[in-house]
Amino acid sequence: MAAESGSDNPLDQLRLSLMQEILPVGLAVVERARQGGPSKVVQAFTTGSADPLDDLRQEGEPTARSVREQLDAVSPGLGNPVMPVAVSVEEPEDEREELLVTLQRIDQRLAALKAQLQGD
Repeated sequence: MAAESGSDNPLDQLRLSLMQEILPVGLAVVERARQGGPSKVVQAFTTGSADPLDDLRQEGEPTARSVREQLDAVSPGLGNPVMPVAVSVEEPEDEREELLVTLQRIDQRLAALKAQLQGD
């Protein structure tokens, strides 16, 4: 089974990026500013972290998830954008042969059971 997700629509891509990347970072920055002012926000970038934006994204993700769920409660797909998914199923060609063999085996066992029941 192959699945392909995503959208070629730039607006959908922008909205997805906003919800999954920018919202968590923004919420983490706001929370840091609320707790300790601008110095706490600057601290995220001066602590020597290899990727301060990723740190902020992880820090803000729980709150962002809650916000997205609340938006989805208002209108499904608003907070967690619904992305189109194309699914294709490739059936192995030998599956039919295997099914026929299994059905023949069942038929033979039923015939043997029937003959045994008639013989008793």
